Amino acid sequence: MTTILPLRLEDVSVLRKGKRLLGPVSMTLSEGGLTIIVGPNGSGKTTLLKVMHGVERVSAGRVRWAVPDEQAQHHQSYVFQTPIMLRRSVADNLRYPLQLRKTPRDTVETCVADWASRIGLQDLLKLSATRLSGGEKQRLALARALIRRPEVLFLDEPCANLDGASTRDIERLLEEAQQAGTRIIMTTHDLGQAKRLATDAIFMLHGCIKEAAPAEAFFDAPQTSELQAFFRGDIIA
Repeated sequence: MTTILPLRLEDVSVLRKGKRLLGPVSMTLSEGGLTIIVGPNGSGKTTLLKVMHGVERVSAGRVRWAVPDEQAQHHQSYVFQTPIMLRRSVADNLRYPLQLRKTPRDTVETCVADWASRIGLQDLLKLSATRLSGGEKQRLALARALIRRPEVLFLDEPCANLDGASTRDIERLLEEAQQAGTRIIMTTHDLGQAKRLATDAIFMLHGCIKEAAPAEAFFDAPQTSELQAFFRGDIIA
């Protein structure tokens, strides 16, 4: 199968109402691994995710997949910080992305049963998804993104409002997805989580990438004074 990676950003900037939200940013996202993006609020993390996913219009520069954009879009998924639930049953939420691809019905039902079991919602398939708890909604949103086996998965603070048990469940699903071959790019404010999951990491500040490195070097030997200050918990202006 032809891979959609690498993804290349070349001098990309995003400006809105005269304010620079991102850039200029140049980077290459290669195959394999789980990239964690960290940085203070307003540093451009979510904007960078949306640019890579293709839902944020760039003001300058180029975003290039290894294949045409339309083809690339079919092989990636995005999970928002606040999970968006279809006003349908848990089962219908899981069915939806497969039905869009015109997957055979028998295959759809097998996948729904499998993923419902993986996320612990096998007894709630007929319940309206809007009635789930926060942790259950996030697990469902993640399963709905992974059920069609995307090559690339973008996640924006998926555990921001979850308790420890729900966070552990989400991290387990992410580790399984990565091992199955899904390339993951994720923002988080939880440095403990970043250290647990990352194979490489990016530090953003003022809309720019200030430092990027393999996880061990990134966390153990930060090179910039800004990242060192961030790890100390200092306020970075």
